[in-house]
Amino acid sequence: MPKQKRSTGKSGKAGFVIGRAGFAKISSVEGIRLKPAMEKRADEAGKKGLSPEEYRKVIIRTYRKA
Repeated sequence: MPKQKRSTGKSGKAGFVIGRAGFAKISSVEGIRLKPAMEKRADEAGKKGLSPEEYRKVIIRTYRKA
């Protein structure tokens, strides 16, 4: 009988999460700027206290083709 893998609860992805301010600094060095609609959407998500998953769903709905 084959052994089953044990889940450690981690996704196996290495890395870290940077905040909005850090991302803005990196983006400015790269010459990337958010459009006003993107900034507005991010501000609204922050005010509503959306989780990262909920915020991703909002972005996907915005750009999904009908």
